[in-house]
Amino acid sequence: MRSLADPPVAGAAAAEAAVQPASLRNVEEVMTPPLAIKRHDVGGAPPMAPAIAQPAMGARLLGRLRTQLGSLALSVLSIGLLLGFWYLGTEYRWDFYIRFTNVPTPGEVYTEFMGLIGSAKFQANIGISLGRIMLGFCIATGLGVLLGLLCGRYALLKGLLFPALEVLRPIPAIAWVPISIMLWPTTETSIVFITFIGAFFPILLNTLHGVAAVDPVLIRAARCLGAGEVALMTRVILPGALPHIFTGLAVGMGVAWVSLIAAEMISGQFGVGYFTWEAYSLIEYPHIVIGMLVIGVLGLLCSGGIRLLSRLVMPWQRVGTKENA
Repeated sequence: MRSLADPPVAGAAAAEAAVQPASLRNVEEVMTPPLAIKRHDVGGAPPMAPAIAQPAMGARLLGRLRTQLGSLALSVLSIGLLLGFWYLGTEYRWDFYIRFTNVPTPGEVYTEFMGLIGSAKFQANIGISLGRIMLGFCIATGLGVLLGLLCGRYALLKGLLFPALEVLRPIPAIAWVPISIMLWPTTETSIVFITFIGAFFPILLNTLHGVAAVDPVLIRAARCLGAGEVALMTRVILPGALPHIFTGLAVGMGVAWVSLIAAEMISGQFGVGYFTWEAYSLIEYPHIVIGMLVIGVLGLLCSGGIRLLSRLVMPWQRVGTKENA
């Protein structure tokens, strides 16, 4: 039972607060953000997070828009400079080591191209080249990725196959044209084979490097968690090697187009390469430039398709890029 001499509870608390050191009061004022938020919520004050997040999101979107516009402006400027150089060279017929005397002007090429758009033969040549490149590149992708994963994982298989592949790798794809005509029963098959050869080795080597770059800690961790060989290959090694694999796909696509056009010029009867070489034989100079531009645009579309596929297959890389930005 409290005596009358004892101070009241409220009075004791007030007295204790009065003698509380200033350092403790300062610590209490600079409380951690979660405690401060709770105190504001109890007092009924609205939270400030949404009001701060909206301007930040708007600034981020504005920054992305500026970056995209800047990149687009640089692309337009680059292409404009190329077209301007082409126009000046053909308009004034420059002849100082590089001769523009027989090169068609941009206007002549545009006029001839508009006349070729509705041509069934021209469309058939484009379709045939696309079919050849897709078939040869898909076979090279399947075989190159599979052998790269297996040779990168199993040293015995790499020791058995890789020396023979290294002997064949330095041979240019164009050097395979004579023997491919002898090996395969049809010209079409030999052209697809040359396209395959051009794309196969870049994909194989980049896949091997991708497997070698996988962190061994991840492999040991998967083993400790009970992963079998198939799960280890499909869920650890393959995802870890995907960036290198897509680099090989991009390089292989470029080499495949070079190999295809060379094969069509030498032994083909259809395709964009044959169309370009035929235009040179018939002295149709605007058609030569049209063929070159079509090859460039088709190669750009194929490379863009590979980049788009890489973003879909590896979404984590896009997230990592955003965080770094």
